[in-house]
Amino acid sequence: MTRPFGYFVHHQGRGHAERCAAIARALPPGRPLTIFCARDDIFPSLPEHVERIRIPSLFEATGAEAGTMDWVPTPDTLHCAPLGWPGIRRAMATITAWFDHADPALMICDVSAEIAQLARICSVPHVKILQHGERGDPGHRAAYDGAAGLLAPFHADLAQSDWDAGMRARTCFAGGLGVDTRVSEREVARQRIGIAPGEEMILVVAGGGGGGFAQAPLGVGARTRPNARWITIGPVQRDWHATEPANIEHRGWVDDAADHIAAADIVIASTGNTTCQQILAAGRPWLAVPEWRYFDEQHCKADALARAGVATVRPHLPSSASGWSRALADTLAAHDPHRQRSMIDDAPAEATARWLEALADRLWSPCSTPAPSHPMSNEQPSA
Repeated sequence: MTRPFGYFVHHQGRGHAERCAAIARALPPGRPLTIFCARDDIFPSLPEHVERIRIPSLFEATGAEAGTMDWVPTPDTLHCAPLGWPGIRRAMATITAWFDHADPALMICDVSAEIAQLARICSVPHVKILQHGERGDPGHRAAYDGAAGLLAPFHADLAQSDWDAGMRARTCFAGGLGVDTRVSEREVARQRIGIAPGEEMILVVAGGGGGGFAQAPLGVGARTRPNARWITIGPVQRDWHATEPANIEHRGWVDDAADHIAAADIVIASTGNTTCQQILAAGRPWLAVPEWRYFDEQHCKADALARAGVATVRPHLPSSASGWSRALADTLAAHDPHRQRSMIDDAPAEATARWLEALADRLWSPCSTPAPSHPMSNEQPSA
């Protein structure tokens, strides 16, 4: 019987679930896959060989928590491990019980340092999804260093400068993984979303992982370029003092974000993974403005995008008309669509599935000769 893969999916936003679904569809039908997630409504269609198990959220309180133990320090090796939470206990029990009876070949973790370390403690090899950010803390290092492999859902040229050669050698880079990177022709996309052929369109995109951009600076930008049509998709934070002109339109959540991106003359967007891959695939002029995320994820990703020459970056939305004029001019001047499109790999899900299968085979195939013990090995029982 083929050992299954396990897959933990974080339920903030949809990028984690979409990545998981892409890998699930690319894996061989004979490879069982069990997904653990706190939500089951964020997944696209999944193949028949996939089982989905809903677990309690690891960070959302339900009211059943003790609430009396927050004075106990959290060790540096953990990020989110409050005491007295029955939901966390139940989630971990569900996963460890599955480890015991399923005897998995791999556990893919997207993302939780605690789940990754749990797999290692339970003697289950794990693959850790690699994200940008200031993640040199003991918790992340334990999850990365204890992994059988690392999976980065972006191109190798977008690796952080502080990831050493050893870390990169253990990483499967997959630009465009989990994102539909097919791009409509600009004219066709414009017809679909109601934009005239000769109209200048500036698109503002905020993803589902945060609160979006503030309304006031967008109003300043729209007044700076009054002949352009400004459209926002995703959330916008309302400001009582914002003075918006008539050339800005808030469309909220849309089902055709890719068409909006393909139709745009300039895209102003945060640096969430799905948004990044869609803009890079479309090859549009991009003013990247990172939003707040844990561990400065979007700021570190913006730095990588700037180093790769695929986006113009500002740390925040411009606060004046002159700031907007410079930012938009710089974005157009530095635009390199060929470089942007080169960040999207051919068939990233299929390549990832082959890498996972090869890794599992390497992990579980008997060696003809025993592997030599490393003289610096720290594999020893704890006291």
